[in-house]
Amino acid sequence: MALIIRLLVTTAIVVLLCNLLPGVFIEGWTSALWVAVVMGLLNAFVRPVLVFLTLPATIVTMGLFLLVINALIILLCAYFVGGFVVDGFWYAVLFSIVLTICQSLVNGLLPKDNPKNQ
Repeated sequence: MALIIRLLVTTAIVVLLCNLLPGVFIEGWTSALWVAVVMGLLNAFVRPVLVFLTLPATIVTMGLFLLVINALIILLCAYFVGGFVVDGFWYAVLFSIVLTICQSLVNGLLPKDNPKNQ
């Protein structure tokens, strides 16, 4: 249940950010839901590989290269999801930073899913 709630929260955040930030456009709620799903899958499967392959660059830049990886995940998501457009790399960086901050704030407010209580 917590996964569905987090997915819907991410969908709402994506719609909000697309309306507030320049350079990022979305057609509607359905596209935003697909963005949330595809970003979750890309973060689960592609991001760890990219982080491992770019570990030396990440160490040299003291972790700042992870912003590049996040932007690449956003651009890859825009490539796969129709109705989601990001105008360039720097807009993807801005979108990923604000999205991460908003998700961290909202996920901190949501109750934790504890399997022992069920």
